[in-house]
Amino acid sequence: MHDSGKGPFQLRAARPHDVPAIVGLIRELAEFERLSHLVQATPETLYPHLFGTQPVVEAMVGEVGGEVVAFALYFTNFSTFLARPGLYLEDLYVQPAHRGNGLGRALLEQLGALAVERGYGRFEWSVLDWNENAIRFYEKMGAVVMHDWRICRISGDALQAYARR
Repeated sequence: MHDSGKGPFQLRAARPHDVPAIVGLIRELAEFERLSHLVQATPETLYPHLFGTQPVVEAMVGEVGGEVVAFALYFTNFSTFLARPGLYLEDLYVQPAHRGNGLGRALLEQLGALAVERGYGRFEWSVLDWNENAIRFYEKMGAVVMHDWRICRISGDALQAYARR
């Protein structure tokens, strides 16, 4: 239990019954990022990747008063240069009413500690270039924004066509 002065919150590993709340937060995040038109996640499509027989992602949630108000979804990646795994944060979102109380920072710190505990060599994530508040927040925490790297992506119909080549 953390108490930020604005009220207590609790961080914990996501449980199966949290999946609908996580999907709701994913939709809120997409709206914030102006990407709602890309969201296909449903509780039914997310559940097997978190809690199925071969999970590929993990999640942590933040609760206030027993309600899930924040989440971090992450997975293991790998650095060939370090020859070690790393922790990649896919998404982190805190509902606006619960920002500024240390919840986002606590989630990031918890994930950083998890990466160290697991012996990982890196803790990485991406940030949209227009999200100046987030960039400043991450830099204050000690993160380096890698301006010389760009994400490459093939998805949807383009991925299907690529696979047929």
